[in-house]
Amino acid sequence: MKKIEAIIKPFKLEDVKDALTGIGVFGMTVTEVRGFGRQKGHKEAYRGTEYTVEFLPKTKIEVVVPDNLAERVVETLIRTAKTGSIGDGKIFVMNLSEVIRIRTGETGDRAL
Repeated sequence: MKKIEAIIKPFKLEDVKDALTGIGVFGMTVTEVRGFGRQKGHKEAYRGTEYTVEFLPKTKIEVVVPDNLAERVVETLIRTAKTGSIGDGKIFVMNLSEVIRIRTGETGDRAL
């Protein structure tokens, strides 16, 4: 099993959610986060005073999928979250040794 985390631009969330559901991913966790990468924020003006916004709003999506679906999920994330401009985000793929559904005690792929 793989845990896939994607940091994306917030306005792409609905597109990504719809695309992932379309390929059979039905469970996901979404968190509003803030951060920066190479772009290191940007400058804004408020009442004539310029200031730097270092941490930009992003959305983190976490999904856990069987190994055979992981590559398709990554391809879908890239296709739907990409805008072509700086700050599109990152995707992290991690191996999971175990998943347990609390309610039933099911483990592994059955717990997904």
